[in-house]
Amino acid sequence: MSATPLFDRALLDRRRQRVALDPAAASARFLLANVALELAERLSLVERQFALGIDLASHSPDMADLLRQSGKIDMLVRVERLSALVGEGLAIVADEEALPLRDGAADLVVSALSLHLTNDTPGVLIQAARALRPDGLFLAALLGGETLTELRTSLLEAEAEIRGGVSPRVPPFVDIRDAGALLQRAGLALPVTDQDRLTVRYDSMFGLMRDLRAMGMANMLTARSRVPTPRRLFLRAAEIYQERFADSDGRVRATFDIVYLSGWKPHESQQKPLKPGSAKASLSAALADRS
Repeated sequence: MSATPLFDRALLDRRRQRVALDPAAASARFLLANVALELAERLSLVERQFALGIDLASHSPDMADLLRQSGKIDMLVRVERLSALVGEGLAIVADEEALPLRDGAADLVVSALSLHLTNDTPGVLIQAARALRPDGLFLAALLGGETLTELRTSLLEAEAEIRGGVSPRVPPFVDIRDAGALLQRAGLALPVTDQDRLTVRYDSMFGLMRDLRAMGMANMLTARSRVPTPRRLFLRAAEIYQERFADSDGRVRATFDIVYLSGWKPHESQQKPLKPGSAKASLSAALADRS
């Protein structure tokens, strides 16, 4: 008997399609846009040219645009589950959990903030590694660690208080040590993982929730409750959030832990691994405040 999938991917698709068609949602792409900048900066430190690069399910044009602008990739192909997400340029509409790529087809695979929302992250990494030629580079970022810990705590406490029980609302996120093990399990050499903790501030919990909805990241857990949530539960959660996680000016904090991964397809002559913290741009500074 197969295990129940963690994520309702059909629901995730509907939300991402809605976001892709909503111009007003663009302002909430701040997290993805800045992570794409960080990945592009890390790629710029690699002194080589890539004949074929794959942008794996980054679900916005930001990553692909920066990869093209880098001048390091002769041909870039985007892989997305939805045609509404592919935009301009070469693209394959396919599920990243079942990649239609030949073994050894690509020189570079890059993925921005997508792998943490798959039901088989180890399997996706294994497929991405197989798609690389020897000495090909895998570079990715995903949410991990204590991401949204404040929201998780506030919602759980409010629901336990009001309903006497809890249902999952914020997904679990990968630990950085587990991320390194995933690279090794995929058969990638010279694995490197590091983490950037970002603290974004909001007027209230509801500002954070608006951004999450605009990102398509509202609760899409398969085990989520189908019973409508009473407004008083969210109001109580906002009170707890304010009491526990507010700064002296009254604004509340939201944690995002970005886990960066890199690894090379084994080859007798390997590139040196990317050095953690070697990028010039400060992502934390860029995301200091959200109104």
